[in-house]
This record gives sequence, structure tokens and C-alpha cells, in this order.
Amino acid sequence: MSLPAIPSCDHSPRKYTGPSRADVLAMRRAHLTPALLTYYKEPIMIVEGHMQWLYDETGHRYLDCLGGIVTVSVGHSHPAVLKAMHDQIDQLVHSTTIYLHPNVAEFGKRLIATFPASSGLDVCYFTNSGSEANELAMLMSRLATGNHDFIALRNAYHGMTNQAMGLAGLSTWKQPLPQALGVRHALCPDRLRGPWRYDDPDAGRKYAADVADLIRFGTTGAVAGFIAEPIQGVGGTVELPPGYLHHAYAAVRAAGGVCISDEVQTGFGRTGESFWGFEQHDVMPDIVTMAKSIGNGAPLAACVTTRKIAESMTKRLHFNTYGGNPVSAAAGLATLDTIQREGLQARSRDVGGYFKSQLQGLQKKHQCIGDVRGKGLLLGIEMVKDRDSMEPSGPLAAQVHERARELGLLVGKGGINGQVLRMAPPMCISRADCDFAVAVFDQCLTEAHPCRS
Repeated sequence: MSLPAIPSCDHSPRKYTGPSRADVLAMRRAHLTPALLTYYKEPIMIVEGHMQWLYDETGHRYLDCLGGIVTVSVGHSHPAVLKAMHDQIDQLVHSTTIYLHPNVAEFGKRLIATFPASSGLDVCYFTNSGSEANELAMLMSRLATGNHDFIALRNAYHGMTNQAMGLAGLSTWKQPLPQALGVRHALCPDRLRGPWRYDDPDAGRKYAADVADLIRFGTTGAVAGFIAEPIQGVGGTVELPPGYLHHAYAAVRAAGGVCISDEVQTGFGRTGESFWGFEQHDVMPDIVTMAKSIGNGAPLAACVTTRKIAESMTKRLHFNTYGGNPVSAAAGLATLDTIQREGLQARSRDVGGYFKSQLQGLQKKHQCIGDVRGKGLLLGIEMVKDRDSMEPSGPLAAQVHERARELGLLVGKGGINGQVLRMAPPMCISRADCDFAVAVFDQCLTEAHPCRS
């Protein structure tokens, strides 16, 4: 069996002349926090990017099927985004929001226009990261409602600041996460492993009943808010079942709370069917948080809400030194322009649908693929020991993850047991690229031979 051939590319990387990978690794270990993790037993050093491609210091090319964990939406070093940033850098790099600047105001207007006209979501607050946006959403919810308790999902991930980590119900860490005071976790609506499976058309309502029970028995009867990702990202590309958010939102609002959709990974057309993930569930959140794809790699995020909720913040002094700075706002505007001009939402639907169908074909061949799920270009493959036991296999996922990198494919990992291979490539990826990725997975699983096809 010959090894998969990586698709051709007309980009030639520049010759790298900086410190060696070994020197960079040594400096990192000596001078950066040991809490920073790296992928792979032998960490790779990425020094250049072009659209869906990444290059290491030797010039070796990789297909990026992780997109910097969904961060790169329109392509690495997309010329339109680079030009917008360069032009702004030439004029002004920084001015805080205590002064006026056209970029941040125009971007707020353009961003609001992506939401349904009847949503009432008409106020933006720009931040630097999704973690910060989620913390801000918690603060707004508590100020607006006068309540304190929050409900989040088990298996969720909402960022790496203290409060955001407290929201998370993900337990893949070496030690327990800090439990944020007043946060309770509802049952994860996982139709592969939970009590109600894919074959239950009423699974959404049944899982949402746990949210109502938490309010009734686990809180004071009143909540500040409920937060959920329309598709769990780090949690392993878990899709929320139909009807779940409808019933969960109703229970939360009846208890005086607000509903938050964390669109850090599902937003900006990535799921293909709609621009925002919540739109596929026929619900309207009170707050939407976003980051990553918003700026194609620039440090930019946002919290979008109603004017009534936003006015709760005027009760105290609050500002953000770098949120919506001119350069990041220029990147955001150019990224949004590119998504719309190049039809990347439709491309995500078309190419992502093709990618998923090819992965489902691979599932029929390899009994160690327990599930293929996701929408558009946010996909996951769940690795299992075999489909009789459906026991999750983190070791196999890790083995495939390592070998795929050797063959020129970069993907992510996720899930409670590290058993899910995650794909969230730049939305410029082609069908030929998807064919290559599937061929690499086929090669990896054939070599691993954990089970017979």
C-alpha cells in the first residue's frame, strides 16, 4: 500500500534562517511556563502558513485540518486579511475605546448584520479572546438578572481563564478543574454514549429535563444563565440533539435566566447550514460569544447581546484596553468580507458534507471508528476498541494523531478520554484535500490494525 500523496500547492515557502527547532524547544522549556502543552512526542515547529497549508522550519508541508483550533477561518496569511492589517499598522496600531475609531464602529455594525433581524442582538462588546468573552457574558448575565447561579454542560469547554474553566465540565485534565462558585453541570446530551441515543427522536427533550431538574432541585430556583456550544468542540464534536436547546432555554428563562450560545467554534458559517450554530436549533439566545474565526488568527473576540442586557454594564466602570483595537478590527472586517465574498459558508456545507460522507465510508471499512459526526467543516471521528463494546480508545486516537502528522496531516484531539480526532480546517479547503485526509486516516488505521475491517 503506497503512502498517500499530499495534494500539490503552488506556494513556495521562504528559506528559514532562525534558531533551530532544538534551540527553540530548549528556550521554551527554560523560559516559558511548563503549563504550556505541545502536540506530538516530538513537537513540530511551524514557521510559515499559506491558506490550508503549514510549513515547518525544514520547508516540510502539512495540510492543516485543525485551523489553529478553528482560529484560521479563511486561510493562513490570506492576502485580503494581511493587506487590511498592514494598511492599518501603517496608520495606527493602538487606540483604546475611550477614543473613537472607525474600524471598531464599522465592524460592530457589520457583525450585528449577520444576526437575524428579529433577534434583538444589536450590541457588541469586543474582547481579546473567547475566554474573556465568556467571562463577560457571565458578568452581564448576573448584573442583568440579579441572580448568581449558572448552568453549563458536562463535557463542555468555554476557555482558560479562572471563571471560564469553572464553567467547563471537561475532565481530561491531570487534576480537577477549579469549580466556579455557583456553577452546576447538566447531563451532556451525548447521543452516542448517553442514556438517549441517536435512535430516540425525543432525546433532546429528555436531556433538557436535567436542566429543569437542576433549577428545581440544585439551585435557589433562580438562575443567572445557561451556556452551551451548539456543537461541543474540545469535548469531542458532540452535536446537541434536535429540540434540546428549545426545551433548555425555556426552563432557564422561566427561572429568570438568560441563554448564552458559545459560538467560538461553530460561528462564522463553519457549520455550513447557517452563519451561527444556534440558528440550526430554531432558538434565539440572549447573548452570543465568539472568537477564533472572527479575525482569522488576530487576537479578537466579541460578546453580542441585547441593548437591555448590555445596559446592565453601565452601572459600573468597565473598559477593555485592547478589545476592538484598530488592527484586530481591520482583520475582523477583512475576514468577514472574505467569508461573504468567497461564499465560504456554502463551501463549508459542500466540502464539509463531502468530507463527512468520505469519513463515513471509511467507518464502514474500519471497525475501530465508532462514530463520525459534526456539521460542515467541524467534524469528529470517535475511536473505539471495537464497535461491539464501543469502548472509547484514547490510545488509538493518539497513535493515529502522531502517524497522521508524519504523513503530512495535522488534526486535533478531544473528548473526555482523548478518543476523538477533530477536524476544523480553514474553510478554503478543497475536496482533493479531504480525499488526502481520508487516505491518511485509512493508512494510519490499516497500520495500527487494532481490529479487522
